[in-house]
Amino acid sequence: MPEGDTVYRSAHRMDDVLAGAEVTEFDLRVPRFATADLTGLVVEHVVPRGKHLLHRIGDWTLHSHLKMEGEWHVYRRGERWRKPAFKARAIVGTREWQAVGFEIADIDLVPRAEEDTLVGYLGPDPLGPDWDAEEAARRVQADPRAAHVAILDQRSVAGFGNVYANEILFVRGIDPHTPGTDIDARAVVDLGTRMIRANRDRSNRTFTGENKPGRRFWVYGREGAPCRRCGTQIRATTLGADPTRERNVFWCPTCQT
Repeated sequence: MPEGDTVYRSAHRMDDVLAGAEVTEFDLRVPRFATADLTGLVVEHVVPRGKHLLHRIGDWTLHSHLKMEGEWHVYRRGERWRKPAFKARAIVGTREWQAVGFEIADIDLVPRAEEDTLVGYLGPDPLGPDWDAEEAARRVQADPRAAHVAILDQRSVAGFGNVYANEILFVRGIDPHTPGTDIDARAVVDLGTRMIRANRDRSNRTFTGENKPGRRFWVYGREGAPCRRCGTQIRATTLGADPTRERNVFWCPTCQT
């Protein structure tokens, strides 16, 4: 599931091969930008911003959000793609490399000067160069909604997704229904930061320290299974800012009170 650590790895992989190179192929397979052409311009950088990816090319920014199913692949020129071509939504190519975005839900192309219209609303990013833990904690602490919802709000912290929200709350021993105003937001933010930074360079995200299938999570996806700490059956429900944004929530009723 694409969260801040996944986006971080994707951005840095593309930046390694595209930064400083001239664009020789540019294809956005979405109606709004189908005629856009940035060939001849130079890729300055590919950077992550929370769950968002920014290709800075000349005076333009190609913005993408992976949502649930999107992903960017990097291929050497001529290498066979690992997904069918009809699923490709964006291609940024150089003489040696192709970055191909598959099943990407959100794509925008704006002048660099307007980049903030797309990502300026985001809160501090724990994987970003300007991380501000105090400000992130202040925003979470001010949110009276359920703690699970408060942590997921990208306006408070950019990059924490549903997996992180579940695992952070378990390790901190917080019932996910607890209002954000009633938790130690700074401790929550600091723990989440340590988790996401530990996972940013791992292909398999883990919270327990184990890398075996079925052993990497404390509660996420483990409904009905025994808690790894106390043996109580893990419960599940859904929470969200509104009915269209509900997420699966998992918790131990004994460890999280």
